[in-house]
Parts: sequence; C-alpha cells; structure tokens
Amino acid sequence: MFTLISSGSVTSALGFLAGAVYAGIKSEDEFDLAILCSEVPCKAAGVFTTNQIKSAPVVLSQKNIVRGRAQAIVVNSGCANACMARQGLTDARVMVNLTAAKLGISPEEILIASTGIIGTPLPMDKIRAAMPRIKPSREGGHDFCQAIMTTDTRPKELAVRVDSEGTEFTIGASAKGIGMIHPDLATLLCFIATDAVVSPDFLKAALQKAVNCSFNMVSIDGDTSPNDCVFLLANGLAANEPIDFDNGCDFQEALNTVCTHLARSMAQDGEGAAKLIEIIVEGAEDQAGARQVARTIASSPLVKAAINGNDPNWGRIVAAAGRSGAKVREDRLDVYLNNVCVMKQGCPTPFNKEDMKSSWSASDNVLIRLCLHLGDGQATSWGCDLSEEYVRINSSYTT
Repeated sequence: MFTLISSGSVTSALGFLAGAVYAGIKSEDEFDLAILCSEVPCKAAGVFTTNQIKSAPVVLSQKNIVRGRAQAIVVNSGCANACMARQGLTDARVMVNLTAAKLGISPEEILIASTGIIGTPLPMDKIRAAMPRIKPSREGGHDFCQAIMTTDTRPKELAVRVDSEGTEFTIGASAKGIGMIHPDLATLLCFIATDAVVSPDFLKAALQKAVNCSFNMVSIDGDTSPNDCVFLLANGLAANEPIDFDNGCDFQEALNTVCTHLARSMAQDGEGAAKLIEIIVEGAEDQAGARQVARTIASSPLVKAAINGNDPNWGRIVAAAGRSGAKVREDRLDVYLNNVCVMKQGCPTPFNKEDMKSSWSASDNVLIRLCLHLGDGQATSWGCDLSEEYVRINSSYTT
C-alpha cells in the first residue's frame, strides 16, 4: 500500500539532499548544474542507453556503478558531453572530481549525467566557478528537477510513501525528456531515491523491471540518445526489514507506479505535443508480442500525424500492428478508439467519424485498444501526436 506525497520530490526520502545553480551552460537565468546526494552511502543500480554511441557521462557512470554503490549524482543540462572523444571523458572526470571534493567522498562513489546538444564541449570554466555555489538541502529536490530540463515545458517529479508489512519507506524521483524518446530508453534522464533497505540483486532486477514497463514503453519520435540513464539509489535509512525477491512485491509495485507516472508525463509533454496517446494491447500470443505491437503503434509517424489532425484513421493503426513483428491475425483483431469499436474480427464496424473527430478535438488524450485474441499477453505504451511545432523545434535546435 502506498500514498502520494504532496509536493514530493527526489529528496522526499530520508537522508537525500539536492541543490542546483545557474552555471550559464544553457543561459544566465536557468538552473543547469545540480547535485543529488545521500547523507550515507547507498546501494545503486542503473539502466543505460542501448545506443552504440554513448556519451562520456554514460561511460563513466557505467564504470562507477559496477560496484553497486554510490552516494551522489552530478548532472548538467544544456550540453550532452557526447561525441567529444577524449576531451569528453576528461571533462566528465573533472566534474566528478569537483563533486567529490565538495562532498568529501570518493570519486568512485559518484555518478554523472549530462543532457543537451551533442558535439559541443562542456564550458568547464563555468562549471568550476558554479560548483561551490551548490548548496544541497532537503528542500532542493524541486530545484534539482528544474536543472535537468532541456526542452521540457514542465518538471516531472513524484514521491510515494509505502507501508509494507508494518514498516514505511519512501521512493522519490525526478525525470526529464520530451524529445529523442523511443523504447529502450531515449534522451531521458531519471533519478530515483529511496530510503528503503534493499538487497543489491533485487534493486537491479526491480529497476530493470520498472524501466521495461514504463520508460521502455514510451515513444515520442523514434530516436534514441547517447545519454539516456536511469539511476536508483537506496540508502537504507528507513531501517525496514531488508527487501529482496521474497518480500519485494510492495517495493516493485511502488517503483513501477513512480516510473509509469513519469513515463506518461514525458509522453504528455512531448515536443510540440497536444495529445497523449495511450495504446493498450490485449490477447497477444505473449507479453513480448504485446509490447512489440504497442510500441510499434506508439512510434508510428502516420498514426501520430493522424491523431494530431483528429483523424480517426484506424487503418494506420492496423498496419502498424501488422508490421510490428509480433503475431497478428486479421480475422481475430478487434480495434477500439476511445472505447468505440471500429474493427471487429478483421471487419470494419460503422461509427460516426465526425463525432469521433469532435471528441478528439475537445480532448488532450486518445485511447487506442487492440484485442488480438491469440493468448494472454498484454502491454501498455504511451506516445504523443506529431505536430508542426515538433518540426519547428527540431529544425532549429542548434541554430
């Protein structure tokens, strides 16, 4: 059982502090450099981009997290520190060392993330000057969330308090990303902090499971980034009975809920988006097949463009399902748009297109549901419409 914490943030869990400053990486009046840290060392787990081109922060964090421990994360926005060869790794190490010196901990206990424009160097003079001004505190979670944003129009953060077998613990999180978003991570960063006592192996498994049903089921535009990462720190200050595979159901459910909320928020805030698209696939041959169908529909430019124009062109949805690679039989397929059946066992069913168009025009949410009638597999994916504003944003991103 868990409850939402009002105005919760990544520092809602016991022992977590955060702070942010205007370093001038993005502009002179936006938070763009931040630190999240714990008062004590943490168990740590991470999931990273599957892109073969990996930013320097991803490379360094993958190295540091191998031990399964960390105490702090340093983040900047405005510059991805990607495709910078040796200079990128040198600058990432300098950022980590500056953070280590500030907090009085080992550089190996620090993870790092960057987001922004690829192929430009970090302004290290500005970062060196700004680092001493970061003042981590329990109240700093909201500033931290602001500092990790790039094209996001609003912050994405959440915290829940979990009551499990008579003990309480908290999970808080911050995330960013509304462009270059596609299943298997994207240009997203997510930082999750909990005061629960969690076994290292279960922590890793729980994070991967939560990512698979949330961030890996979101598609904004079909592109993935060299910088994606999701970090989970657990400092154990809640002093609960250790959570592992035998008693981790409540922890997993709460973690899934937090990640799913943030994933939906990303889709809803997609670059230039006016509508959140939710795709539910039921009755697939297995879960893997359901995920394939849902993710393919969510990433289809034709589906996304039709929804932007309030055009209930369900043929594009069926076509996307058919090319997904999962087993789909036309003679068994049912399709629903906002709970109105438009296809039954492969045959079109009459519906009022003008009423549907008006309904979509008046709403910022579109629900697509497919019933494959092949098995028990089910999955949900999220996406957004494709708009002229998306093209405008991304046609002049660096100029």
